[in-house]
Amino acid sequence: MANGSPKQHQLEAKRKRITWILGVSGLCVLFYVLGAWQHTAAPTNLAQSVTKVACDVSNFAGLSSNPSSESAVLDFNSHHQIQFNNTDSVNEIPPCDMSYSEYTPCQDPRRGRKFDRNMLKYRERHCPTKDELLLCLIPAPPKYKTPFKWPQSRDYAWYDNIPHKELSIEKAVQNWIQVEGDRFRFPGGGTMFPRGADAYIDDISELIPLTDGSIRTAIDTGCGVASWGAYLLKRDIISMSFAPRDTHEAQVWFALERGVPGMIGIMASQRLPYPARAFDMAHCSRCLIPWHQNDGLYLIEVDRVLRPGGYWILSGPPIRWKKHWRGWERTQEDLKQEQDAIEDVAKRLCWKKVVEKGDLSVWQKPLNHIECIASRKIYKTPHICKSDNPDAAWYKDMEDCITPLPEVSSSDEVAGGVVEKWPARAFAVPPRIHSGSIPGINAEKFKEDNDLWKDRVAHYKNFISPLTQGRFRNIMDMNAQLGGFAAALVKYPVWVMNVVPANSNPDTLCVIYERGFIGSYQDWCEAVSTYPRTYDLIHAGGVFSIYQDRCDITHILLEMDRILRPEGTVIFRDTVEVLVKIQTITNGMRWKSQIMDHESGPFNPEKILVAVKTYWTGEAKQKQQ
Repeated sequence: MANGSPKQHQLEAKRKRITWILGVSGLCVLFYVLGAWQHTAAPTNLAQSVTKVACDVSNFAGLSSNPSSESAVLDFNSHHQIQFNNTDSVNEIPPCDMSYSEYTPCQDPRRGRKFDRNMLKYRERHCPTKDELLLCLIPAPPKYKTPFKWPQSRDYAWYDNIPHKELSIEKAVQNWIQVEGDRFRFPGGGTMFPRGADAYIDDISELIPLTDGSIRTAIDTGCGVASWGAYLLKRDIISMSFAPRDTHEAQVWFALERGVPGMIGIMASQRLPYPARAFDMAHCSRCLIPWHQNDGLYLIEVDRVLRPGGYWILSGPPIRWKKHWRGWERTQEDLKQEQDAIEDVAKRLCWKKVVEKGDLSVWQKPLNHIECIASRKIYKTPHICKSDNPDAAWYKDMEDCITPLPEVSSSDEVAGGVVEKWPARAFAVPPRIHSGSIPGINAEKFKEDNDLWKDRVAHYKNFISPLTQGRFRNIMDMNAQLGGFAAALVKYPVWVMNVVPANSNPDTLCVIYERGFIGSYQDWCEAVSTYPRTYDLIHAGGVFSIYQDRCDITHILLEMDRILRPEGTVIFRDTVEVLVKIQTITNGMRWKSQIMDHESGPFNPEKILVAVKTYWTGEAKQKQQ
């Protein structure tokens, strides 16, 4: 064929066209990658975006102050076609009156008085109706100060933050709390441990193993100022302390101000907001709970939340009544009758009495129910529950039947599986995942979740310096899932309240407890059972996508503001659209915030919003007048 043939020219032209197309495409890809690379780095100096509000910007809790870092503000106008609301048109949310400074919406004593006093139902959760919800910011006291850092906070708290001296007067002899100038001091005393909580715990340690890692989670019923829980922490045991909002004003508030886990709660008619088989140990030190009444209903509830082989510790009336009956101002006959009744309920629950020594009595729940089921021929009550979900605990009435344990094949097998000893327990595959009890979660996904949260926390440290500086102590995860966030923080001097939204599917709070962490159920359309200004950091991953169609997200954000300390930090993770809605509202709440890329880069549709609550306080009452 001749070199100048038409077919040859066509081939050359086609080759050049393909080369040109490939070259142009390559340049487009190159410039796109370069442009994306310039915006990939997450900003590490949020301080530049914060202005002074009654304090120096360097004091803001959530902001890194690394001067060598570059700040990269994401521009959603060009990338997502979303217009920010003009800051001039932001709806400013006003502060509430100072009379609401200690407001606890679902445990408001004024509202509680309207309800039935039988079984103390009036002290349970009674939340405001939609028309009663406040649309204002709960103010801090005029002289509010940043709480002491842990571990100093275990022993001290500022008086101006919780201006209540009642307990220092009422419990003066028992050494619960003392006022020293501008601060409270917590000597570690208690009604039944006059030598201090530390010595009291040593006494318990002589009876059951507290130091080998087999006991990690505990529950303290009627906790006072939570000194028992405070001194357990140095033994690597974390306690959920609870007490009602009652005449002993601010018990749980003092606990949280000290950096000790706690929440407002009471044993009345409803189940405690925790799953079955959650705690390795339960404790009552003169907690005034009538264990022997209502057919042992409250001990039945303790049995539900105790792990197989878990311990129940009782001190105070009626234990050692022969010595203390005069001081308790009760007759010997009355106290003996009460102890006999408690012993009988414990026996019917198949508990074994381990020891009674001094002022302490200890019972142990069985490892399984093989013998307990057989014993129903002798003990007709309480019977074994039939068709109940043992983990259901959100506004669920207590039941007068024994929560059944998973079936076993031998009498020495632990029902539901054995948990590892602490600290290996935090990262070991939980028994409920290992057994396939949690739909969609297996050992491989559990490990992937741990790795994911390890990367996320490493990313957070780039722009939230208090994580590594000890400024944070009390942390809440609003959507804790498998507890990966808490696990990734285990090496820091913090504790995490792991919240699982009520009626979640799957329900994973049981897994969190099997890992050796604590938490609670919560419906985020309602207020939390805690006092104002009790958390340093709140993590909200995907919460608003879940709740944006259930209730007004403004009220969820106002509740977060109520429980967040001044200069506290919030980390939101959600889609851009949801985060923009959130930021529009928080701009009117005296928060400073910035949206940034996902830790994996700009191509992930999930983004991060970091917000800091600025420091401000309410005015003194005389100024208001």
